[in-house]
Amino acid sequence: MNKFSDNITKLNSINRRMFIMTAAKIVIFGGIIGRLFFLQVRQNDKYLTLSDKNRIREWKLAPVRGDFKDYFNNIIAGNFEAYELHIIPEEVEDFRYTIYRIKDLLNLSDSHFKKIVKKKNNIKPWETLVVSNNLSWEDFSKINNHLYDLNGVKPVISISREYPYKDYYTHVLGYVSKANEKDILTNESIKDKFVPELKVGKIGLEKSFEKKLIGSNSIERYEVNAYGRRINQLAFQQGDKGKTIQLTIDTKIQELAHKLLLEKAGSISVMDIYTGSIIAMHSSPSFDPNLFVFGINEDDWQLIRNNPMKPLVNKSISGNYSPGSTIKPIVALSALENGIIDKNFTVKCEGKTEMYDQTYHCWKKEGHGFVSLHNAMKQSCDSYFYEVARKLGVDRLSETAKKFGLGKDVFKGLFDNERSGLIPNTEWKKNVLGRNWLLGETIITGIGQGYIQTTPIQLCLMTAQIANGGYKIYPKLIINNQDEDKYKDKYIPLYKDKKNIKIIQEAMFSSTNEVMGTSYRSRIDDPKYQFAGKTGTAQVKRITEEERELDLKTSEIPYEQRDHALYIAFGPYKNPRYALSVVVEHGGSGGSVAAPLAKELFKMIIDRHEIRKDFETKRYLNI
Repeated sequence: MNKFSDNITKLNSINRRMFIMTAAKIVIFGGIIGRLFFLQVRQNDKYLTLSDKNRIREWKLAPVRGDFKDYFNNIIAGNFEAYELHIIPEEVEDFRYTIYRIKDLLNLSDSHFKKIVKKKNNIKPWETLVVSNNLSWEDFSKINNHLYDLNGVKPVISISREYPYKDYYTHVLGYVSKANEKDILTNESIKDKFVPELKVGKIGLEKSFEKKLIGSNSIERYEVNAYGRRINQLAFQQGDKGKTIQLTIDTKIQELAHKLLLEKAGSISVMDIYTGSIIAMHSSPSFDPNLFVFGINEDDWQLIRNNPMKPLVNKSISGNYSPGSTIKPIVALSALENGIIDKNFTVKCEGKTEMYDQTYHCWKKEGHGFVSLHNAMKQSCDSYFYEVARKLGVDRLSETAKKFGLGKDVFKGLFDNERSGLIPNTEWKKNVLGRNWLLGETIITGIGQGYIQTTPIQLCLMTAQIANGGYKIYPKLIINNQDEDKYKDKYIPLYKDKKNIKIIQEAMFSSTNEVMGTSYRSRIDDPKYQFAGKTGTAQVKRITEEERELDLKTSEIPYEQRDHALYIAFGPYKNPRYALSVVVEHGGSGGSVAAPLAKELFKMIIDRHEIRKDFETKRYLNI
């Protein structure tokens, strides 16, 4: 009986175990089936996508950059078909033979050849090796003619940047070059659209408008194997070209500015006195921006970098110069506006002014005699303006100068290398230098020397606002640019009494068009081209008594010690429309060097006014 009971117990135990095992199997298999159902049915889309990501790869191509055009729709920065040479190493039967064959065909330098070999060793066999990204048509044709002997070698036509006017627009447009780590980290547009060999703006408007110019990437989709090698192209998505940006600049006038400043260091700026449109803005010397597109070679870079005339500096917006006598219209205007003088105020010039044991010389040793504002401006009498500045004071002069655009950025952050210059006052000196302002500093500020610093574009703006009757304008380089248009508040007067502006205009006219005027030799008698102006000669070093006695000619003075030559002007006088500034570094006299350039410029500027006007009308009607 006990034996039977034991058997029953064992059987029940086995049954329980079988039941547990069966239940466990059911749970396990149920879990597996449930998991499989979840993975294959419920998450089908997810894993199909992951599978496709392993099987399908996307390649971004470099975006096509937008163009720059001048006022007349001429392309001044565009794109061209660049001839490249690529190699797929795994498709080459004998890489050593092929690469030496290419070296001979293209006459590659040893250093270039070594770079190619080094690059090849750092990429995968199926990746593209770029041998050259800027072949000449002759070399491109030569490679094509020898393809039968060059397995794995691919001649490719790509799109790259081109500056057809070379060094005419360099300091306005800037240039593009290969994106570096800093570009990627500081610009989201570049980061999002980056591909190897991407060209981006480095300076100038190319950099300022990068986001608008860069365009969008074209996308290639390929099926790849487990090693990532492309097997089959599945799709191609065409990217959008970057936006076209149109400038206000007239290439013909820009070209003349370039020609007039050839072999000189300086700047020419031309502005519409009502719209603020920049008609020309050239800094000299310049350089060919095409040199940077594919990477400038060491020899060219050293020639540019070591040039004593500093071609890398945009002198129009970054060059800080003492304005010399070109500041005198503002000194006189400020004194008139503040009731310090009237147009009949007279000073006797004896060639020098003595004050507190300090001598302040007029440029004319024997003096000008008794001069009123009109004659003082015409002959640029320093003694007159010493006295006016003394009576006016630097703080009131500073206020008027700033009101007319001096000491401030003209383009409101459009260029990251624009400098604001310096219009000093008593508070500035106390805060910055920790010293009180001296009367002698006021006196020399009255003739544009001392601490005062201006840029050529500021002088152009100052002149434009005098010429238009004393109304505020906002200079612009871009047509229909919302960022610039937001500053437009028209017809804001900068004067207290409009008569004072007229007095200054007439005085500037006398400086150019009346006998004994400092720019009389550069006058144009024809009313169509007649202009008013003011010369300036800015010292770059203090003149000693010994040097003053020697009275050396400009050619006898070392170049770096010669005065800067400046000139500001507006015209045509009877119906003003344009203002300009000319600066020639170490040119000597503004009347003999800078003013004659303005004479040539005004002839073209006025002749092209009707052409611009007709073109603007046609553009408006087309809209």
